[in-house]
Amino acid sequence: MTVDALPDLTSFDAVLFDLDGVLTPTAEVHMHAWQAMFEELFTAWDITPAYTERDYFDYLDGKKRYDGVASLLRSRDVEVPWGDPADPPTADTVCGIGNRKNVVFSRLLRAEGIVAYPGSVALLDQLDAAGTPTAVVSSSKNAEEVLQSAGLRERFPVVMDGVIAERDHLASKPAPDVFVEAARMLGVDPARSAAVEDAISGVQSAAAGGFALVIGVDRGTGPDELRRAGAHVVVNDLAAFVRPESSAPTEAQEHSA
Repeated sequence: MTVDALPDLTSFDAVLFDLDGVLTPTAEVHMHAWQAMFEELFTAWDITPAYTERDYFDYLDGKKRYDGVASLLRSRDVEVPWGDPADPPTADTVCGIGNRKNVVFSRLLRAEGIVAYPGSVALLDQLDAAGTPTAVVSSSKNAEEVLQSAGLRERFPVVMDGVIAERDHLASKPAPDVFVEAARMLGVDPARSAAVEDAISGVQSAAAGGFALVIGVDRGTGPDELRRAGAHVVVNDLAAFVRPESSAPTEAQEHSA
């Protein structure tokens, strides 16, 4: 489908973006961090079946860190105490295991750095030029650090992240709470706004929040899965939405509407 056949995102009251996998390729860093941490944990605790890449998409992607840990362990019939967010990474609690993963993530982020997806930056430029408000809606407690590292922080007046969600006791994606609260903070109506996600739980969250347009970005989850979760449109890259008058034409293609 050509860019002219896709919705004009500047016509919406606002566009709310997930961060990891939508604006920046940090989803890959998260994947590597989760894999390294859980492979070590599963070996130490003799947990089977072994951790796989599918586990990331099914139990971790898009969720708050501790909810993801509990969900994945539950899939292996493993229950541990929830603990407290202040637990050290060595603690065998849900919070301790989540904090253990964050140590690995921070080390990888510092070592590798992060560069935003060019297509996402081009779309942000177009929205900024049109005066369309934007916000970030991320389950990650590392969102501020990632946005600063990628040079994107100043573009967003509202960043709804895992720190705020925990402070305000907002339910994790796929519940609609974080997207709805971000829209409230931005002063817009979800029914007149668009949301962009790459995770199944995130798409479900935006759809449940009543957003007028839910865009799925397929970075490996699969177009059919994103569509079943509630995405109205699925694309390979946000460059697909960049209009010729704002940037050179792109070859990025939509999977289907």
